[in-house]
Amino acid sequence: MTLKTTLLTATAVATAFATAAHAETTLKVSHYLPAVHGIHTDFIVPWSEDVTACTNGEVQFEISPAGTQLGNVARQQEQVVAGVVDIAHGLSGIPRGRFPRTSLIDMPFLTDDAGAASYALWELFPDYLAEEYKGLKVLALHAHNGGLIHTNANKVETMDDLAGLRIRTPSPAVSDMLSFLGADPQGLPPGDVYESLQRGVIDGTVFPWDPVKSFGLNEVLKYHLDLGAYTVSFFFVMNQRSFDALSPEAQACIDKYSGANLVAKFGDWWDAWDAPARQDAIDAGHEITVLSDEERAKWKEALRPMMQAYLQTVKDEGVDNADEIYQAMQDKVAEYQAAHPE
Repeated sequence: MTLKTTLLTATAVATAFATAAHAETTLKVSHYLPAVHGIHTDFIVPWSEDVTACTNGEVQFEISPAGTQLGNVARQQEQVVAGVVDIAHGLSGIPRGRFPRTSLIDMPFLTDDAGAASYALWELFPDYLAEEYKGLKVLALHAHNGGLIHTNANKVETMDDLAGLRIRTPSPAVSDMLSFLGADPQGLPPGDVYESLQRGVIDGTVFPWDPVKSFGLNEVLKYHLDLGAYTVSFFFVMNQRSFDALSPEAQACIDKYSGANLVAKFGDWWDAWDAPARQDAIDAGHEITVLSDEERAKWKEALRPMMQAYLQTVKDEGVDNADEIYQAMQDKVAEYQAAHPE
């Protein structure tokens, strides 16, 4: 073999290795919300496009929202852990018990601000929450704006009005809150709420405004109590093996569009997502009641025993420092609010 041939062969081999190292990779992404929801249109799709552009097409994405085989809300965490999908976005409280530390942000009256809750979750992730995400690369943790109680036939203005009502619930903390106030919490995936309201299986639901529009719920609702008593947390995670298999350049692109910079967007996003649903309710002639400061103080005081009991339950389930995490969340919410005065 001549020197020239040897050099050409070596160059070809090196080129082949470089091409293989940067071969196009398609990552599967799943979430449980409709493709019309802002999570899909404003967050996941643009995020995937940004990463694809950053990698010069090395990384592509295949997104499966609600209504697809991979869109079940209860399976998002297990799908990504098992590698059925590479990336998933899901609710921390469904199924119950998988993210007890993270779900402490769902405690009543901790905050009604998506920006504050999301900031607190991300700030506390390294020291307090990382244990819950073994085998996963956490791209973002976030929460929604304060939720409301939406009902169809029964107007709710006070705690007493909740007695006996069957209310759909999104998380363990909210379930305990509703039970303590005399309601009958019903664990249902968001996609089942419309039919359950229509058939009279439930009397109402707790949601922020935005899913009310996404799931068409204003068609089967009449009353809305804006109490801002709770928020709910979400995860956006990647299978660690899938991440490790990418080139360093692709990994850097994913990191660039994830983390603190991504988390910081959820406050403004949720404000924008909530507004159209509230306007739809107004246009439909629904009655929207804002919980008075006096009534809010009554609810908060009444729920103190429930909050202590919930913290004890979390500790009994193995989170020995639940009180410390909860206090740290309160501190981070206060820190955010001090930096972002209204």
